[in-house]
Amino acid sequence: MHTVRRRRLIAGLLVAPLLSGLLSGCFVARDGSSSNGSADGARLKVALAFPPSENFSPYGADATLLSRLGVTEGLTKLDANGAASPVLAASWKKESGRSWLFTLREAEFQDGTRVTPAAVAKALGHATKAEPVTAALSGVTLTAEPVGKDQVRITTADPDPALPLRLSSPGLAVLSAKAYEKAGSGGRVSPVGTATGPFELTKTTGATAATLDRFDDYWGGLAQASGIDAKFIADGTARTNALRTHDVDIAEAVPVSQAASLDKGSGRETPTARTTSLQLNTESGAFKDPGLRAAAREAIDTSALAKDVYEGHADPGEGIFGPALTWAEGKRGKPAGRAGAKRPDGTAITIGTYDNRPELPEVAQVLKQQLQKAGFAVKLEVRESSRIEGDALAGKFDAFVGARNTMLDTGDPVSVLASDYTCDGSYNLAQLCDKKVDAAVRKAEEAADTGKRQDAAMAAEAAILGTDAVVPLVHQRIITGVGGSVEGVLLDPYERTLVATGTRR
Repeated sequence: MHTVRRRRLIAGLLVAPLLSGLLSGCFVARDGSSSNGSADGARLKVALAFPPSENFSPYGADATLLSRLGVTEGLTKLDANGAASPVLAASWKKESGRSWLFTLREAEFQDGTRVTPAAVAKALGHATKAEPVTAALSGVTLTAEPVGKDQVRITTADPDPALPLRLSSPGLAVLSAKAYEKAGSGGRVSPVGTATGPFELTKTTGATAATLDRFDDYWGGLAQASGIDAKFIADGTARTNALRTHDVDIAEAVPVSQAASLDKGSGRETPTARTTSLQLNTESGAFKDPGLRAAAREAIDTSALAKDVYEGHADPGEGIFGPALTWAEGKRGKPAGRAGAKRPDGTAITIGTYDNRPELPEVAQVLKQQLQKAGFAVKLEVRESSRIEGDALAGKFDAFVGARNTMLDTGDPVSVLASDYTCDGSYNLAQLCDKKVDAAVRKAEEAADTGKRQDAAMAAEAAILGTDAVVPLVHQRIITGVGGSVEGVLLDPYERTLVATGTRR
């Protein structure tokens, strides 16, 4: 049972200034939501596209589910301009190239205990030991120690100019000591009743549903909704139908094929940092040959994908980073060192993808046609994401179609390059191991100045594209279905947030 909570003795609820949105002006930070409604507001019914695949582990893909549902928080978050801003850390300062001092705000965990420096240090310590490693810590070694009554010193083995951005990752959420009680004996870390967000995870029903109740002692003010009833519906048409029939109030990732069927104003389109790409297996199979990788790239018409599959709700792929990252414009270099294309002559390849994002199987079908026209013999394999990702990471496909938000894991563009395209990367679907790429990414990781870091990131992107390990297909705009009576949904280009204190119906 939870300890007795202190009710906040305020007549109106905390209202913080709204942050302007990125590009579309629609992104609002979680604690920037208006929350001046009734304390006994209606529960929200939410349909999410991706079911939990790791028993709501706070370290992998499920960490984003917890963040989007307003359950977990870290020390920092990304603001509308992609910079780090305060959450559980009220402020921070750089002490040296390897050491940062974070000052904590007053806050409580959902089990009634206080957010203390010791609790934060323990949470980050557990994150460093997670297996597999949480994406934000790929290639990074850090230690955290409590300092006094309200500070935490975080030290990295190597200088990490992007540490405040890194700590915004959903995979580095801070949980109470109770969450880790079973971790030492091989049990899982549990976010149930141990997080700090405005909503508390109280019940899960396998991979189909979850129940969340409002956390009344949330430091950012009382949420207007009394709770959330979440359903995990992988089929995009079924999610959209649930919104149309009022079975849910919010449906994420509405398929473009269903957008026209929504009531006027119910489909909210958001430019995102998500790029759909074809990752080519550079380690084994047909695409170990750079000439065949070049042939595949030349055979693909990305404009047709944006126009026909995404029905104009996407932009043709230009690089790993898309137009939602406005700073990338004008910095993109020409890929160098590409091999000449070889004739496929009937080379057999298998392309894998998942159906949680309903456009992906259709993208794969169009790619199959384009690649067959170029001379490849193509087989497709489509499964639910949690049942295919492991095989993709193990290099069991010749190619893999996936959608990746480049700002999701750390908020640092360099980190996603290190994770996805270096020899030691933890999410290297292309199985790429190239000395020139590793050197370019390492140079970018060492850049402290923001502008120089961005320049170096784009130079590393050019080096990666030069290997033809990845073919950027489209830069997506996400459509969120929102019921007519619902207000305060967070339309986040980074896709880390969805509901918050001001979300209500």
